[in-house]
Amino acid sequence: MITVLRINHRPYRDKRITTHVALTARAFGASSILVDERDETLENTINEVVNNFGGSFSIMTGCNWIHEFRNFPGIRVHLTMYGRRLNDVIGEIRNSAKDVMVLVGSEKVPIEAYEMADYNVSVTNQPISEVSALAIFLDRYFQGGEFDLEFRGRLNVQPAERGKVVKVIPNERECLDLLHKYGADDRLLAHVQAVKDLAVKIAERTNADMRVVIAGSLLHDIGRTRTNGIDHAVVGAGILRSENVHESVVSVVERHIGAGITKEEAAKLGLPEKDYVPETLEEMIVAQADNLFAGSRRLKLYEVTDIYRKRGLDSAAERISDLHRKISAIVGVDLDEIR
Repeated sequence: MITVLRINHRPYRDKRITTHVALTARAFGASSILVDERDETLENTINEVVNNFGGSFSIMTGCNWIHEFRNFPGIRVHLTMYGRRLNDVIGEIRNSAKDVMVLVGSEKVPIEAYEMADYNVSVTNQPISEVSALAIFLDRYFQGGEFDLEFRGRLNVQPAERGKVVKVIPNERECLDLLHKYGADDRLLAHVQAVKDLAVKIAERTNADMRVVIAGSLLHDIGRTRTNGIDHAVVGAGILRSENVHESVVSVVERHIGAGITKEEAAKLGLPEKDYVPETLEEMIVAQADNLFAGSRRLKLYEVTDIYRKRGLDSAAERISDLHRKISAIVGVDLDEIR
């Protein structure tokens, strides 16, 4: 874990550069940043970035930097043009397997920082932006691995040769707007709200991505605005892809029928030949929450499986039971008991 410590921040003068230090810390793999001067505007800016673009990065301003640096239990690094060469020490720092605190100064850094640091490190002995120095240090520390980090937030930028492609995990208001846009009636809206409420209660007991659970549960039946057939999940997935909704949500919608449809079953049903069995925790939660409702009326598991068996769908009924047991084991309580 890497914590960045920004000292001598001057809110009236350094807001832009400290913002860039924080953004670089987040994007290049640090877990948090501490800033010595209290700055609520800076906190709000960074927290908004985390909310929109994902990750678990945190910021705290108004900290006592001397206390934080002196008492840090891992390796303390001070980035300065006067220190030892980065390439000479980065291996030692990385191989220690200890947490690291990286001090990044603004104006003249007090002598205490040099004295407390385990490593005074120079990216170059020439004048350089502290943003650049931090980025280079983190890149050398992670050996390029920071570029493989996956951030999943409300907004997800997709690589593109030209143009701008952003996939969205819509919030609750945006999901409802989409449903209204495609003509969802009151009955459908009542159903998806009921499924969402149960899915959220289940997800709260797990480490599932709540944004995906909420969006997936609210949008799982958007395809029913076009068809009430077995293909409504595939149709709904197509609608969401056309709206640039993130694939994590699209997959929830595409795989929510029963406890999933196998590739062989899909071929027999006339669906595109692929596997529609839920795989992620979010997909499983929404699929089973949907199974436990007929419209907006809550069902017990035995009622659901009875319906399937009366239709001659014994294998589907067994998969639903298996999924129910699997999620119940994860949350530590029978889903029938969650109300």
